Amino acid sequence: MSWLAELSTSWRSGTHRSQLVAAGGLTAGVAASFAVSVSRYELFPLAGYLLWLMLGMLLLRFWPLVGLTGAISVAGVVACLSQEAATDRRVAGIVILTLAVALVLYVASRQRSGLPTPLSEALLSDLRDRLTAQGRVPDLPPGWHAQSAMVAAYGVGYAGDFMVADLDEDKQQLELVLVDVVGKGVTAAPSALLLAGALGGLVGAMHERDLFDAANDFLLRQDSVETFATAVHLSLDLKSGRYTILSAGHPPALRWTARDQAWTVDNSRGLALGIMPQPELTGSSGVLAPQDALMFYTDGVVETPTNDLDSGIAWLQDVGRSAFRRGVHGAAARIVGQVARGDDDRAVLIITRR
Repeated sequence: MSWLAELSTSWRSGTHRSQLVAAGGLTAGVAASFAVSVSRYELFPLAGYLLWLMLGMLLLRFWPLVGLTGAISVAGVVACLSQEAATDRRVAGIVILTLAVALVLYVASRQRSGLPTPLSEALLSDLRDRLTAQGRVPDLPPGWHAQSAMVAAYGVGYAGDFMVADLDEDKQQLELVLVDVVGKGVTAAPSALLLAGALGGLVGAMHERDLFDAANDFLLRQDSVETFATAVHLSLDLKSGRYTILSAGHPPALRWTARDQAWTVDNSRGLALGIMPQPELTGSSGVLAPQDALMFYTDGVVETPTNDLDSGIAWLQDVGRSAFRRGVHGAAARIVGQVARGDDDRAVLIITRR
């Protein structure tokens, strides 16, 4: 069975040779089916050729698929008409096969990745998993807790909201960026993947204003005039609790104070990234005492067609207070769970000093 495993591995690579092998195997199967159909049509009727058509759609790229569908069409029609005079039932079967071939070829021609459908989906899933893994906050030292919850628009698995984080080797300095790329769900995912890759290589090596300047330059170099993003950057000293926040067009962060049992609005403000060179940014700083926390979120949490940003933030302060009083663990998920279902991505991140 080693040859079968080798063949499967070769096909997953998407190489020209693997496509020729797959196309040759499927064509041989069509030829064998044709021989059966001609000798005993009832054992392999016209409908059976749809099986080879579906297998070709799953295994082949467009041009090898064109060749296979040609062989399927010829074999199916000849086998069907070679038995006896055409009946209405057999003519209907030929029409259905023709329409199925046209539909399969149309779908394959729209596959912009150039890969068979399963390989294309696997590639997208791998990119999504890498984006998700990159956004996980590293394990923090004792005394600190991080949690996040994200929901993509329309319930799909791809979103324009993402996070990148870096913890230094001494586990004393946490650098974290939460980003919301323009667009929703699948439409924002390509830009999010590009920007996430760029930020993932810079966070930790560059800090605060330098990091945002580099991200801003990256977005300005993109071809699209609609490629921009809001972002918020947190730099947190895990030994002292001192932090700085830099926001670029992002909804303001919230700070939980154990003494007041309330979420207050942070005053960091700035222009979104990707709009103009050297955007104006105003940072903030402070110190987290034990039981204090910081909350970061995207606009999908607080903005709706009927509510403005200020009323949405007031709602989040109230919901966040209730969620936090029920316990720190799971608070982010409880908050996102209370956001009305909408057509925007939603993300919440909470960092707590225990």
